[in-house]
Amino acid sequence: MFTITLIGRPNVGKSTLFNRLAGKKLAIVHDEPGVTRDRRMAEGALADLTFSLIDTPGIETEHMPKKTDALLKSMWAQTEKAIEEADLLLFVLDSREGITHLDKGFARHIRKQDKPCVLVLNKAESAPTADVLSEIEKIGFSTPVPLSAEHGQGLHLLYEVLQPHYDAYKEKESPSEDIEENPEKPINLAIVGRPNAGKSTLINQIIEEERFLTGPTAGLTRDTQSVSFHQNGQSYLLFDTAGLRKKAKVVHDLEKIMAKEAKRAIQYAEVVCLVLDATMPLEKQDLTIAHHIIEEGRILVIVLNKIDLVEDLNATLKEMRLRLGEELPQVVGLPFVHVSALSGRNVEKVFDAVGAAYTTWNQRITTGKLNQWLDAVQHHHPPPLSKGRRVKIRYMTQIKSRPPTFALFISQPKALPESYLRYLKNRLAKDFSLSGVPLRLLPRGGKNPYAPK
Repeated sequence: MFTITLIGRPNVGKSTLFNRLAGKKLAIVHDEPGVTRDRRMAEGALADLTFSLIDTPGIETEHMPKKTDALLKSMWAQTEKAIEEADLLLFVLDSREGITHLDKGFARHIRKQDKPCVLVLNKAESAPTADVLSEIEKIGFSTPVPLSAEHGQGLHLLYEVLQPHYDAYKEKESPSEDIEENPEKPINLAIVGRPNAGKSTLINQIIEEERFLTGPTAGLTRDTQSVSFHQNGQSYLLFDTAGLRKKAKVVHDLEKIMAKEAKRAIQYAEVVCLVLDATMPLEKQDLTIAHHIIEEGRILVIVLNKIDLVEDLNATLKEMRLRLGEELPQVVGLPFVHVSALSGRNVEKVFDAVGAAYTTWNQRITTGKLNQWLDAVQHHHPPPLSKGRRVKIRYMTQIKSRPPTFALFISQPKALPESYLRYLKNRLAKDFSLSGVPLRLLPRGGKNPYAPK
């Protein structure tokens, strides 16, 4: 697919333009410079033009490749990779600030690339001044496209400039290039956890590419980003998220937005891997995240990372499993994988756990089998008495999957204790191989709605 990469210094509006062309608010937009640190990808469109779109970090230095700061070097590597993948570069400038020394640094680097480049003059709600246009001519690019990404102005001008490049690409592309390798709908898989648990390292190990920034500094990932991946014949859309800290510690507006984006990734995921640091004790924040995932009805897979740094692995695993079983009784047989994301140890087992849980999450059980099972269970272990009368579960049916949800029609629904519902849930998980996913049992009053009248 025709690929467009947005490039430029911080705060010129690359992410705003990215969101505008993608038709969704995918990238976080904030006044603070340097919010975007990894390259972000999405499908974009402008009228009848469809393309792959890449947003890049803005680098705050004139001599980008020579910078010794590890974070900036990693960010620049992301930008260079995006330039390499591009069929066309959109060099974004700020109309209000004119040409800065950082813009000139980017211009010098772009001129060395063998890539067509379109100059975009953003934040041009009013016509750019003669001084700004004069400065632009000096850096050696063609007439810029003035637009306002925030307000959607000037996009018709951008279309007119992009169309010849798009048509030229379509004329020379391979006829089979746009054929999907795997038309199957991908499984949405979100990777979440506290800061510095190793989420980005895990994804980089999975896809075998330094796609996301990693390092000892907590909070490198700021924006929820996705990448496609195939494993065992199944396609996945992996979402890397910002680390989730305790709510009381989140005071800055940017971090609030980051946390909101991470929680939205959980909401739209089907499977969520909660990455825990094996060198750190299990904290309330880990359990808060886990409870949120289960309440959303998503598949929760616990990934205990950094096991290569633990002295007594068996003791650590035993303690972690025991604690998780006590704190998360909503899921029987919670999927649990221990890995070293840095070395790749056991990483392939994550997808074994994900695949098994995903199959269970989609499972449906016939009403006949459920009620035969219910009769046997009640005969073996009847519900308790309430005010001298036996509580009777008259009927049971599965009303939905994803997650498996069951309605219980009960003579006295409010009288059925939570302990008996837990007993039913544990037996259901064991007898129908529903371990590893959240199960929902909904007590309802009234008679069997399916019985003949």
